[in-house]
Amino acid sequence: MNIKIYISIICICLLSFARAGAQVSLQKTTCEMLENPVGIDVQKPHLSWHIISEERNVMQTAYQVLVASSLEKLDANNGDFWDSGKVNSNVSINIEYNGKALASRDQVFWKTKVWTTAGQSEWSENNSFSMGLLYYKDWPKGWIGFDRAFPWDNIKTDSRLSARYFRKEFQSTKTIKSAMVSIIGLGLYQLYLNGKKVGEDVLSPSPTDYTKNVKYNTYDVTAYIQNGKNAVGAVLGNGRFFAMRQNEKPYKIKTFGFPKMLMNIHLVYSDGSTANIDTDDSWKGTADGPIRTNNEYDGEEYDATKEALGWNKIGFDDKLWAKAEYVQEPAGTIEAQMNENMRVMKTLKPISITKASGGRYILDMGQNMVGWLQIKVKGVRGKQIKMRFAESLQANGELFTANLRNAKCTDLYTLKGGETETWEPTFAYRGFRYVELSGYSYQPSLNDFTGKMIYDNIQTVGTFETSDALTNQIFKNAWWGIAGSYKGIPIDCPQRNERMPWLGDRGAVAYGESFVFDNARFYTKWLQDIRNAQKEDGAIPDVAPAFWRYYSDNMTWPGAMLLVTEMVYKQTGNLTAVKDNYPAMKKWLAYMQDRYMKDYILTKDSYGDWCMPPITIEFGRGKSADKKYPSELISTAYYYHFTQLMIQFAEALGNQEDVKNYEMLGQKIKGAFNEKYYNDKGYYASNALTDNIIPLYFGMVPKDHVKAVFDNITYTVEVTNKGHLSNGLVGIQWLMRCLNDYGRPDLAYTIATQKSYPSWGYMIENGATTIWELWNGNTADPKMNSQNHVMMLGDLLIWYYENLAGIKSQNNAFKQIIMKPEMISSLNAVRASYNSVYGTISSSYTKTFKQFNWEITVPPNTTAIVYIPANNKGDVSEKIRSVKDLKFIKMENNRAIYELGSGNYSFLVEEH
Repeated sequence: MNIKIYISIICICLLSFARAGAQVSLQKTTCEMLENPVGIDVQKPHLSWHIISEERNVMQTAYQVLVASSLEKLDANNGDFWDSGKVNSNVSINIEYNGKALASRDQVFWKTKVWTTAGQSEWSENNSFSMGLLYYKDWPKGWIGFDRAFPWDNIKTDSRLSARYFRKEFQSTKTIKSAMVSIIGLGLYQLYLNGKKVGEDVLSPSPTDYTKNVKYNTYDVTAYIQNGKNAVGAVLGNGRFFAMRQNEKPYKIKTFGFPKMLMNIHLVYSDGSTANIDTDDSWKGTADGPIRTNNEYDGEEYDATKEALGWNKIGFDDKLWAKAEYVQEPAGTIEAQMNENMRVMKTLKPISITKASGGRYILDMGQNMVGWLQIKVKGVRGKQIKMRFAESLQANGELFTANLRNAKCTDLYTLKGGETETWEPTFAYRGFRYVELSGYSYQPSLNDFTGKMIYDNIQTVGTFETSDALTNQIFKNAWWGIAGSYKGIPIDCPQRNERMPWLGDRGAVAYGESFVFDNARFYTKWLQDIRNAQKEDGAIPDVAPAFWRYYSDNMTWPGAMLLVTEMVYKQTGNLTAVKDNYPAMKKWLAYMQDRYMKDYILTKDSYGDWCMPPITIEFGRGKSADKKYPSELISTAYYYHFTQLMIQFAEALGNQEDVKNYEMLGQKIKGAFNEKYYNDKGYYASNALTDNIIPLYFGMVPKDHVKAVFDNITYTVEVTNKGHLSNGLVGIQWLMRCLNDYGRPDLAYTIATQKSYPSWGYMIENGATTIWELWNGNTADPKMNSQNHVMMLGDLLIWYYENLAGIKSQNNAFKQIIMKPEMISSLNAVRASYNSVYGTISSSYTKTFKQFNWEITVPPNTTAIVYIPANNKGDVSEKIRSVKDLKFIKMENNRAIYELGSGNYSFLVEEH
C-alpha cells in the first residue's frame, strides 16, 4: 500500500475516533444525589452521573471511577482512595463507593469516565465531597445555651421566648488552608463569621424528633476566616425545639427544652497543623437582643432599638453579656443532614395596596405564598409597624383569619429611627396572600415590600403545559402549594396552628410531587423520621416526627411509609430506601395483623375517606369537616395492597421466604374481602366511588367481576355525580389512574377540567391560587379550612405526567420508559419534561383533525417503548431519519409501537 494513503487512513481513523469521543460527555455528577456535598456521614456513598450526547441509541458499556485524597492526585489520575478500574456495566446511577475507609473530615475528590456505544467520554469535571464528624469524640464536649426563660419572656401562656445570641473571638495564628464549621443550632440558627452570614440557608436545620436524632450542617468557611483575630456569632431561634405551644394539651404536644447549640470550627493551616474552635463556657451570650419572640404560629417581634451594632464582629464590647452556660444536650443521635436546607427560593412584589380604616393598609401579594414579608420603613425611634397575615379577605375587605384558629400570624417591628430601615423575620414564616399593615405615619408604597418564598432548596425538575388554560392553572396552583409545604418535613398547611407532617396527606401525593420537584432526599429524611417515631411494639403514628402524640392505629396514614418508600425506590433506583425501611414496615404490618385482623379482615381504621365532599355546596355550609367515618373496607384493601408492595420489596432484597408469606397472606385477605364486601350487583359495600375504586385499582376484583365494578364506577361519575368526583383523601389518591387504566381517560379528563363543585377547577373559579384542604373550602366551617393544602391533589399530577404527557417508568428509575400519551379529543397539545436520574425525558405533542406531531427526548443509557397514535404503521413518519431505521414492534389498539434508544425524535402522523 502507498505509504501516503496508509498515513491518510490512520489520520481519518484517529479523527473519527476523536469525534466519537467528543460526542459523549458527563454532567450532573452527584454523590448521594447531591452535587459536591460537604459534611456527609454516609461511609459508602453512592455516585451517579448523566451521560450527554446528541447521538441516538447511546448506551453505557463501561465506566471507571477515580477517588483521591487531593486534587493534585486526582489530576494525576491517582485514585489513592479508590480506583474502580474499568467496570463493564451499563449502570450509571447509585454506584457504591468501594475504596479506603473514610474518616471524619476527609476531603474527597472524584471523577469518572464512561465507555458507550457512541464512543468514550473524557474524564468528568473534578467533583468533591467531604466527610462530617462521624463519631461523638470528634465533637466538642459542651452544648451551650440558657436553659431558662428571662423576665421579658412569657412561656406559661403565650409560648413567647426571645432569641439567644452567642459570640466568641478567636485567633487564626497561621495562614489558613481550609476551614470547616459543623453546627447544631436548635431549634433554628443563623451563623456569622466576621459579621457575614454563613451560607444562604434559612430556618436551619431540618426539624426532627430531637429525642431520637438531631441534624448538623457543615459549611466550608475558608473564605470567611481572616489572618489574626476573628469573631463567630450565632443566633438561636425556637423552631420546633421550644415548641410553639408549651402548655397547651401537654398530653398531645411534645416539647424538648430551650434553644441550644453545639459547634466546631476546624482550621487547617498551610503547614498541615490544625486548630479547633469549639462551643464552651468561654463564649458570651445574651437573650436581651432585638428578636423578642419568635414563634412559628404567632410570628416574630423585632425591636431594632435593642440592636447591638457589631455584635458578630471583632472588637465588640460584650462585658454586659453573660457567660455562656453548659446545658443538657438533647437525647437524640447526632447525624449529618443529608437533605437540603430551606432558602429564599423566589421573590414576589405585591400587586396592590389599599387603604383601610384606622390608618391601616391591606397589601395583596397576588398569590397565596409561604414565607415572609420584607419591609422598608422610615420613622421615629420606638414606632411600631404591625403586620397581620391571612390567606384571603372577608366580603368587607378585612382579613379572613377564622381559619387560623389561635395562631396570631403577626409580625411586629419596632423602629430604631433615622434612615430607611429594611427588615424581614429570621425564625418565623407563614402562609399568606394578604397583609394588614398598621402603625404607618405615611402611606407606604408597593416598592416598600417584597414577598420572600421559603422552601427547601430542591430544584424544580418537571415542566407541564397544555392547550387547556384551566389545566395549566391547576398545575401552577399545585406547584405553589407543594413548594410551600416543604419545610424540612412535609407540612400539611402553612398558616394555622398546625403545620404538621401528617402521613396520610402524602401517600400518592409524594409520588406526584416527584415529577415536579427533586424531592428524593427530602422524603428519604422523612422516612427516617417515621422510623424513629415507630414504637417498640411496632405502632407508627399519624404524624411524624411525632410532635403530636397521635398513634390512632389505622392503615391509610401510617401506610404512607410504604408508599413513599416505593416512590423513592421507583424514581431513584436506590435500593437503600427499601433496605432502610423494610424492617420497620414489616414490624408495623405484623403489629396491625396481630391486634386488628380477624378472619383476614383488618377491623381497625380511624379516618375513613377523610374530607369527602358534601353532597352539595350548600349542604356543607358552615359544617365542620373534622369528622371521621372509619371503614374496615378501606383498611382491609390497604392491607392487601401493602402485602403486594412488600412482595416487591422482598424480591428486590432477595428475601424469598417473605415473598411466599406475603403472597399467601394477600390471597387470604383478597378472598375474605370479596366474600364480605362484594355485592352481586357489581359493586362493593355501599357502592361509594372510593369503595369501588380501591379494590379495582389494587387488583382485588376477580376477573369476571371487573367489568361490572368498573361500570358502576363510571355510572357513579357520569350519572350520579354528573361528571364529578366524590372522593375524599383516600379515594382521590387512586381515582385518575384507575379511570385511565381501565379505558376511560376521557372521563378522568372530564373530572380534571370541571369548574363546578366539587373540583379543582371550582377552587380556581373561587379565587384559589393554591389547592384547598376541602372541596367546599368556601363554605365549610373555617376551623378546619386551610386554603393551602396539597392532600386533595391525590394522583392528579401522576396522571398529568404518566398519562397525559406519556412519561412513565417501566421499571425502577426510568431505565426503560413507557411513552403513551392519552389522546383526549378536546386537548390539542401537551408539553412536558422530567429530569430523571438519567437525564431529561420530554414529550411534546400537538394534534389537529388530520395530523399528530410528537417530539420526544429519551436520555442516554435508557430506552423507551413509544405508542404512537396511528391507524396503521404506514401513517407514521420521522422527521429526522426514516422511520424504517427504528425498531417497530407491532400495531395495537390504533397505536404503532416502537422501541427507541436515546435521542431526540420528531414523529408525524398524517391520515391518508
